[in-house]
Amino acid sequence: MGLSKDSKVKMTSVFKQGRNNLITDVAGVKVGHLTIKDDARNIHTGVTAVIPHEGNMFKDKVLAGTSVINGFGKSAGLIQIDELGTIETPILMTNTLSVGTALDTLVGYMLEKNEDIGVSTGTVNCVVTECNDGELNDIRGQHVNPEHVLTALNNAGELFEEGDVGAGTGMICMGLKGGIGSASRVFNIDDSEYTVGALVLSNFGFPGCLRIDGRLIDMSSITEKKEGDVEKGSVIILIATDAPLSERQLRRVAKRATVGLARAGSYLGNGSGDIAIAFSTANRVPHYGESSVVNIRMINDRVIDKVFQATAEAVEESVYSSLDHAHTVTGIRDKKVYALSEVL
Repeated sequence: MGLSKDSKVKMTSVFKQGRNNLITDVAGVKVGHLTIKDDARNIHTGVTAVIPHEGNMFKDKVLAGTSVINGFGKSAGLIQIDELGTIETPILMTNTLSVGTALDTLVGYMLEKNEDIGVSTGTVNCVVTECNDGELNDIRGQHVNPEHVLTALNNAGELFEEGDVGAGTGMICMGLKGGIGSASRVFNIDDSEYTVGALVLSNFGFPGCLRIDGRLIDMSSITEKKEGDVEKGSVIILIATDAPLSERQLRRVAKRATVGLARAGSYLGNGSGDIAIAFSTANRVPHYGESSVVNIRMINDRVIDKVFQATAEAVEESVYSSLDHAHTVTGIRDKKVYALSEVL
């Protein structure tokens, strides 16, 4: 749950952690995994599902914003979020070549729960994000199937594993075993307490760039930085909060994910797909409603720096947590990737 108290990874924080130090500290948010591992067949992949609230997502949408920090990615559903400022489905994470399977399955999942979609109302904007796990996983085998996706959705809960699980099973970050990481921060505005939580799918950077709490980590014991190494891979960052924010403000929050990545050592390289999605559970936009006017609450921009700073901290720790919980793995083409614990 975020960095454990006995972890060798230490970072300085301004804000206190949430109850479980997970994105699900934002009430109503749930996360589920399905991990697919078969060493004999070089399969190291999976699916992770994030559900923004427990109700009907299509009929009761959450406000959201995105930031395409570097667009070397194949995610689905971002255009409509940017245009309308809402999310109306769970958010899926998987490997690059399984986006189609995940998208098709999520469409079916939403149709089953909403008989009106495509009949008496419009269609649905499903959100699927991805990173390339092809250095460890037989990605060409397209081993993710619809049952895997549905299991991740149905397994979603408040507590979940981190590290090389779900969509993070085959990911590599900074030359180390990456994957799923999460953290949360609590802050006060006036007399109210709010939470911001982050979840990352870490698959970015290259050896020799990792910084933890500002300190460059020596990885020479397990890997050698090669001339011409460039940053490649991807990272997907999800940010949830119960603070009342407009879609404009959520786009601004999503941009601040960059701060957390940079603190961890990323410089957002040409070949890296770095995408952030931020949403708030405080405001809901009904698909149907008696009134033609929707009342939206938002904090004053003069105090939004608290949200920015808490977001940066949560994203930074989420990256460390993805490394901290992962294990050493040998994948396809005998590629061996060590866990952070082997370095520390």
